[in-house]
Amino acid sequence: MKEDFLHYIWRLKKFKLDQLLTTKGESIIIKDFGEHNSHAGPDFLNTRIKIGNTEWAGNVEIHIKSSEWITHKHQFDEGYNNVILHVVLEEDVPIYRKNGERIPCLELKNRISKKLQSQYLKLLFQEKNIPCEGHQNDVSSFTWNMWLERLLIERLEKKIEPITQEMALTTNHREEVFYRFLAKNFGIKVNARPFEQLARSLPLHILGKHKNNLFTIEALLFGQAGMLEKEFKEEYPQLLKKEYQFLRAKYNLNPIRMSAWKLLRLRPANFPAIRLAQFAALIHVSQHLFSRILLVSNFKEIENLFDVSVSEYWETHYVFDKKSEYRKKKLGRNSIRLITINTIIPFLFQYGKEKQQEEFKVKALNLFREIKAENNHIISTWKSLGIEAKDAAQSQALI
Repeated sequence: MKEDFLHYIWRLKKFKLDQLLTTKGESIIIKDFGEHNSHAGPDFLNTRIKIGNTEWAGNVEIHIKSSEWITHKHQFDEGYNNVILHVVLEEDVPIYRKNGERIPCLELKNRISKKLQSQYLKLLFQEKNIPCEGHQNDVSSFTWNMWLERLLIERLEKKIEPITQEMALTTNHREEVFYRFLAKNFGIKVNARPFEQLARSLPLHILGKHKNNLFTIEALLFGQAGMLEKEFKEEYPQLLKKEYQFLRAKYNLNPIRMSAWKLLRLRPANFPAIRLAQFAALIHVSQHLFSRILLVSNFKEIENLFDVSVSEYWETHYVFDKKSEYRKKKLGRNSIRLITINTIIPFLFQYGKEKQQEEFKVKALNLFREIKAENNHIISTWKSLGIEAKDAAQSQALI
């Protein structure tokens, strides 16, 4: 059994709640089960529990065995001083606070139904990709659709957590944070990390000073990407390198390593140089991009915002110094779709939540429903079971 199961048991009150007693025999009345904590610290926060004749407000920590408190070294962590109840499957040793007081303990081993434990273990050790497959027809369409709606919101809530954290670190500089997340998604999965490092090494305000000059923006981006360190045969990269050397000294910049970028198994259209050229073109034509995103009303308007053309050099190149057949190399519809799903929609939802403006949260959800479902191995697995996502809202929920 895993601790997550006990979290589920506690959060949804799936255990016998009558005549609760601590392992020392004191009565327990749970008035508030608290909020599940997904960060560091106790598992449930802001609980209210009456133990004996005293009502306590504080936190709850959950373990399979009580000795895990010691194994995890909670006794040395100030964050656990406010634990008012230790909930365990089995108390193998008593646990004490720093001042010598014993922490009240609730044992669940005789309070969870055998049927529920059996179902849990069956699902846990199920070898199928989707453990509950075969039971989907047991659920009404109403329940199924309501569940998908809830899962979509849960997925969005997880996506906005790093946005909120980054906002706090940048003193709520939303355009800068949007620029960083947008860069990360331009790198798709393979080059997401170096794209993010590049954006962090080159603040948006520096690019903003040169927004009217695509050549200078390219020099800054390719230079910071570590792609202008070598000697070139062609004139254009030579000029970019010369421009970057001047800008690097002017702004005291330090490029990331060229070795961070990956080309293996990438289609030429997704080569990092092409993605950078597209990113440069977008920055060139899009001042205060997130402010403009707030004004869009549908996916078509987002497509129009991202309808940018790379500079002339990149129309005949995929990498520096190697000429190729002429192609426009605009961002594809699928790329814009993924950027919308992974960056634009979470930012709109986070903005609406922070500003308490429901219209932006509704706009984010409506955009999901405008975009066709993703196509990946998870969605294919669901499809093989006869469950087909009709739009991105459902594919995100199924993921």
